[in-house]
Amino acid sequence: MAAPPASTTDQAAAGPADLAIGSFSDDAPWLVDPEAMPWREAVDQIRWLTRRDLPELIRPRRFPRGRRVFTVVRRLGTAVGMWAWKGRGRGRAVSRADLSRRLRVAAEHLGPTYIKLGQIISSGEGLFPEELVEEFKKCRDQVPAEPFSAVRATVESELGCALEDVFASFERTPLAAASIAQVHAATLRTGEPVVVKVQRTTVAELVEQDLEVMAWLAPFLVGRLPFAALANPPALVELFAETITEELDFRLEAQNMLDVARSFVELGQRGYIIPRPHPTLVTRRVLVMERLDGFNFDDVAAMKDAGVDTHAVVRTGMIGFMEGALIEGVFHGDLHGGNLFVMADGKVALLDFGITGRMDDLKRRAFLRLMLGATTNDVRVQLAALRDLGALPMDTDLEAVIADLDLEGPAIDPTQLTPEEMIHEIQRVVKLLLGYGTRMPKELMLYVKNLVFLDGAIARLAPDLDLFAEIADITMYFAQTHGERLFADVGVDPTSFEIDLSGVKSSFGVDPTTERLTYRELRERRDLIRSRFEKRGIA
Repeated sequence: MAAPPASTTDQAAAGPADLAIGSFSDDAPWLVDPEAMPWREAVDQIRWLTRRDLPELIRPRRFPRGRRVFTVVRRLGTAVGMWAWKGRGRGRAVSRADLSRRLRVAAEHLGPTYIKLGQIISSGEGLFPEELVEEFKKCRDQVPAEPFSAVRATVESELGCALEDVFASFERTPLAAASIAQVHAATLRTGEPVVVKVQRTTVAELVEQDLEVMAWLAPFLVGRLPFAALANPPALVELFAETITEELDFRLEAQNMLDVARSFVELGQRGYIIPRPHPTLVTRRVLVMERLDGFNFDDVAAMKDAGVDTHAVVRTGMIGFMEGALIEGVFHGDLHGGNLFVMADGKVALLDFGITGRMDDLKRRAFLRLMLGATTNDVRVQLAALRDLGALPMDTDLEAVIADLDLEGPAIDPTQLTPEEMIHEIQRVVKLLLGYGTRMPKELMLYVKNLVFLDGAIARLAPDLDLFAEIADITMYFAQTHGERLFADVGVDPTSFEIDLSGVKSSFGVDPTTERLTYRELRERRDLIRSRFEKRGIA
């Protein structure tokens, strides 16, 4: 005898059927069925073509094609020239602030590609100089919106019909305007509230021209700017090109949404919510998705007033992000305050999947070894993992790196060094790393950038969190929840696993005997170091 059909109450209690395949909201405007989404048919080919064409796009040329190079050189040359004339000799801190401001203004004049580069820099606290980060944060919310006539033209061209045939209402003023696209609130004719992401009119052509100019210009910047002296500008251009080219087709972004949502379900992680992309209203330049609401990530007071456990929010962020990367090999690649918010039930809604980290199994295992080496204080395991990720050439003599960088020596407490000694040590390490051919692979850069964002999230949401205890707890969570798979992936005997936070403490510059360190205390140490540098005019 067949079982009786489930009651309406039972179905409501179970939630929408697509929660079995994605970490979506409980109030579904439509159900996600990947097999019934025609836009998905071309995703694999689009991704393959994008990667295939990238080397040609950034191939060094004797001189870039077209006239765009003259505009770029004029804007950037004027910025650097005015800094060299007026700002360079006014003390290091003032000088870097002046150069950062001039570069930000130049980026805004140059348009979407350079604004996007600025936005990536703005979410890289700890990876880029503080003055540059703070200045480029202004690029997040100061991008002029395109006129509604251009938005309408793009939507109608992409969907093949009049805007009113699809939407009952469409807000003319965007919710947000960014470098690649802007988003508008709308309501479908079928009644569902949605968000519509619309690509800027000429951005694809402009990005292609700008990447060609960047690839030509980058070698000339080596050693000529304070910021470029600590990096490899040509490698940074390649890294930037990898991220921005995938943002130019919204079908890739919609697939990223489905993949990350699926990974959370497979991990049993329900602390994140991903908006549902529409089954049919997704094209290269238009993406219609479910509309979600919540607290701004910086609005700590409102969250606490609503009873949201902000410590739990931080832990959800750390575990969910790390699980996606280390277990599933896919993660949101651009976490910042504008790309997520906290819902009333404490879950975190993730937005904007244009930049997503994806790792094949070999890279994922290398990441696992890197994290394992950090929690067991095994320097050789960490360096070998970095080599396998592409951060070091495959023929690197790891023992020589350990000796040159004194990685097995006692930890250096930066608060005990003079500013001159600290600068000398930084220059020594950077010079050695560049000599070894060190680079920042895309996945590693995105991973580190996200960790830096989460570091800042702790400062806002849980400043008195004991960092060492939290790291130990998260490590034990991974060992208990995924231990069998993790140890098999890295070929480690689980009975030999033992947490050793000495290496973590060294990275914070504290004595190995330190038992407790809150984020507030860590921030005080950083502020002390920064103030000592500024007093000497070195910061």
